[in-house]
Amino acid sequence: MTRNEFILLNHLYNEAQGRKSSTSYIGLNHVLMDDEILDTLIEKGYVDSIYEHITEKGIEALEPYRVKNAVILAAGAATRFVPLSLEQPKGLFEVKGEPLINRQIEQLHEAGIDDITVVLGYKKEMFFYLKEKYGVNFIFNATYNVKSNIESIYLAKEKLGNTYICSCDDYFIDNPFQKYEYESFYAGMQVNKKKNEMYVITDEDYRITELVERKANGYMLLGHSFWKQEFADKFIEIAEAERETKAYDSEFWEWLVKDFLKDLPPFYFKEYAINSIHEFDYFEELRKFDNTYIQNTNSKIISNIISVFQCKEEDIVDFRKVNEGMTNTSFIFKYQDVDYIYRHPGDGTEDIISRANEKCSLELAKEWDIDPTYVYMNVEEGWKISKFVTSFREPEYTNFDDSKKILKVLRRLHSLPIEVEYGMKPWEDAEEMEQMLEKKNPGCFKSYLELKGKIGQLYYKTCGDGVEKCFCHGDTYKPNWMITPEDEVILIDWEYSGYSDPGIDVGYYIVDAMYEIEEGKAFIREYLGEEYDDRKEFHFLAYTAIIAYYWFVWAMYRESCGAVMGEALYNWYQMAGKYADELLK
Repeated sequence: MTRNEFILLNHLYNEAQGRKSSTSYIGLNHVLMDDEILDTLIEKGYVDSIYEHITEKGIEALEPYRVKNAVILAAGAATRFVPLSLEQPKGLFEVKGEPLINRQIEQLHEAGIDDITVVLGYKKEMFFYLKEKYGVNFIFNATYNVKSNIESIYLAKEKLGNTYICSCDDYFIDNPFQKYEYESFYAGMQVNKKKNEMYVITDEDYRITELVERKANGYMLLGHSFWKQEFADKFIEIAEAERETKAYDSEFWEWLVKDFLKDLPPFYFKEYAINSIHEFDYFEELRKFDNTYIQNTNSKIISNIISVFQCKEEDIVDFRKVNEGMTNTSFIFKYQDVDYIYRHPGDGTEDIISRANEKCSLELAKEWDIDPTYVYMNVEEGWKISKFVTSFREPEYTNFDDSKKILKVLRRLHSLPIEVEYGMKPWEDAEEMEQMLEKKNPGCFKSYLELKGKIGQLYYKTCGDGVEKCFCHGDTYKPNWMITPEDEVILIDWEYSGYSDPGIDVGYYIVDAMYEIEEGKAFIREYLGEEYDDRKEFHFLAYTAIIAYYWFVWAMYRESCGAVMGEALYNWYQMAGKYADELLK
């Protein structure tokens, strides 16, 4: 059966079932106007010659093309869709009065596709109602935050074959799903405006010959895809071979198809009418499509912002994700043409950070012009708003002139007449986190007891050596520093601040820079200036090891809460050992 014969026969089948074919499919109208195709189907006995209805023989001819099932990808965190995605997964956003994923499942059911599997990850528990409501199956992707949706498809490999591959955040104006599909394809539309999407080049039969990113115009991929058994099998074979290399861990599945297109069975482009398929990558796009989001998003985070500025929802615009920080999830927004940044606390941090103390430090830092960006912080929930500095750079660890600039600020900070009743105690705090880890996983710290012993020796050598406590920042790695074009130096993020040993501030910059011992000594000498002596140098070198050990234990605890610390965890472990061994020779 040819493609055009299938299109017309499938259309007649849908009509016989009282179901309207998707009029947004561009190829349908062309086929309906071709009498030769209808005549061919009549000759084959697939269509009744008098009433032009599909026959039993025609239905039998469609059976080899039956769609077996659907897999809906819903594991991702949709970080571009801040702030709403911080509160619920994107597939659960209500658009035109119904959750995106509900609408899609109901459209699949309407097409006769009841075997539906949803791959979950981010805030997975919020989707659990779908099982009782629709009888869907679940697959759980535990690595959703470090791998792309290729991993989600790989985990669903036993389900693949004559399968719709869907994204939970697509919105179809008309139902595009059918009981039968002719060939493996990816849906999309022809556009005349450059977008940050994947485009395709096809031959005259619409077979995809090349995938291209960000074209000025052409066929843009958008919406659902259908994989015949042979296509699914080959994709999984390639994905399995590449899985160990981790080359595609951060890429969407379309990139695997792009790079291995010649090795895959034929893959076609299925064109739909412009604006018949919608995918909302950013909050502002959703606001344009569904104007109920202009005045009432039902977002607690946006309500927080409104409470600070005493404004309307529509006054808060231009939301942008910020990829920074290991503790917070942050985004930028604009109010009255001024950029602000909203920081949302990460899971698990409430056990190791006092938000009341943090707020006190923020107010002090603003009062003394160390951090003039602070606007507001909510102690109960931990969120905070600051002015966003639009033009700045971080210090370069290899630039000693930058080191002098940040050390000047640290010396001023440490000399301020501020004494508060809280502050980091890195040795004692690390022991508390170790105990929390042991409760979760007894024996998990056994391998690190030798390092702990060395750090303990250094800590007790520094006790009572004459270096006084002072008001400290506690988290001085370079992402918390801003150097403006005017050479103003700003220190932000005061979660770990308080009345502490100044060695934690000097030492952590050394640790994150991964300075060798001599580089660390030069940094410390610049900080101490005329106050330098061997005793103080030893103190600050010791605290370099102590604070590295603290952050190493902190990273282990954060990973026990589900965070992914990556190579930072090993770097801190390495630096703690290096400096401890040098001082205890």
